[in-house]
Amino acid sequence: MINDLKKTLKAERATKFIFLVCGLGISSWAPMVPYAKERLGLNDANLGLLLLLLGAGAISMMPISGFLSHRFGSRVVILCAALLMAVMLPLLMLSNTTLQMGIALFIFGAAVGIVDVAMNTHGVQVENMSEKPIMSSLHGLFSVGGLLGSLGLGFLMRLGLEPVVAAITIAILLVLIVSLNFNSLFDQATEKFAVQKFSVASTDKPASWFTASVLFLGLMCFAVFLSEGAMLDWSALFLRESRGVTESFSGIGYAAFSIAMAFMRLTGDKLVAKFDGKTVVVAGSLLAAFGILLAVFSPWLSTTILGFVLLGLGAANIVPVFISEGGKLKDVPATVAIPVITTIGYAGQLAGPAILGFIAYSFSLPIAFGFTAVLLILMAISYRFRN
Repeated sequence: MINDLKKTLKAERATKFIFLVCGLGISSWAPMVPYAKERLGLNDANLGLLLLLLGAGAISMMPISGFLSHRFGSRVVILCAALLMAVMLPLLMLSNTTLQMGIALFIFGAAVGIVDVAMNTHGVQVENMSEKPIMSSLHGLFSVGGLLGSLGLGFLMRLGLEPVVAAITIAILLVLIVSLNFNSLFDQATEKFAVQKFSVASTDKPASWFTASVLFLGLMCFAVFLSEGAMLDWSALFLRESRGVTESFSGIGYAAFSIAMAFMRLTGDKLVAKFDGKTVVVAGSLLAAFGILLAVFSPWLSTTILGFVLLGLGAANIVPVFISEGGKLKDVPATVAIPVITTIGYAGQLAGPAILGFIAYSFSLPIAFGFTAVLLILMAISYRFRN
C-alpha cells in the first residue's frame, strides 16, 4: 500500500510536468506568428487560413490518441508525441514556403493533440488511484505553461538569441522535462489496473463512444471552449472597438482572463473536494456568464476587465470536472470517452471564432459575446438538472 501511494504521488507530480510541457509547447508558437507572417510575406487572410492547419492537425489526431494510449500505454504515447512536438518547434521557424509551414503546423498540431488526449487520459487514471481530485491542478499547470511559453520565447529573443536558437532552446527544455519524468508516469499495466479497479467499463472489447453521457459531456465542453475561444480571438478587438483601448494595450483583457484561470485551476481541486463537481460546474458557469455580461454592458474599462477576470475564475474548473467525469463513466472506458469529449470540446474552440464572427457581422460584437453568456447559462441549467 505504501509503495502504491509513493508510486501514485510520483505519477501525479510527473503528470503535472507533462501538462506544463503541453502548455509551454503550444504557447511558444504564439510569439513566432509575426516572424512567420513576415518571412512568408502573408496577408492576414492567408495567415488565418494557414493557422487553421494547426487546429486541424490536433482535431484529426485526438480520436487516434485514445486508440494509441489503449494499445501502447499513455506514457509511451506522451513521450513520442512530446518529442515530435519539440522537434517541430524549430522547424516552424525554418519553414521558408507556405507549403512547408502548412505541413509543419499540421504535424505540430497533431503532436499537441495526441499529447493533450494522452495526458488527460493518464491524469484520470492517476486521479482514480489518488482517490482525490487533481484534474484542476493538472490543467492549472497547463495554464502556467501557456503563460511561460508565450513570454519565454520572446524573452529569449530579447536577450539576443536568434528566433531559431530560441525555439531550439525551448525544444530542448521540453525534451528534458519529459525525459526526466517518463519513468514516474504509470506504465500500461498500472493504467489497466486503475481502469479495472475504478470503472466497470470493459477494456477488453470495443466500446461505442456514441452514448448520451459522452455526447453530453462533449457538448458541454464545446460551450466552454467556445467561450475561451471568444476571449482568445475577440477580446482585444472588443476592447479596441467598444472601449477605445489602444492596440498596444488591447491584450490586457486576455491576460487578465488567463491569469485568473491559471490561479483558480491551481486551487480548484480543493473546491471540488469541499463541494462537488456539479456545484463547481453550475456555479462556475453562472459566474462566467455574469462576467461576460458585465464586460458587455459595463461602460467602464475597469469593470470590463473585471468581467473578463470573473469569466476566467468561473470557467477555470469546468472542463477538468468534465474530464474527470469522462474517466469514470460506467459504460465507456476512459481511452474511448476522453478523446471524444476532448475532440468535441476543441471543435468549439476552432469553430467558435467563426460562429461569433458571423454573429458579430450580422448584429454586433457585444451581442456575439452575449451569445456565449447564454450558452453558459443553458449549460448550467442542463448540468444542474441532469440525472
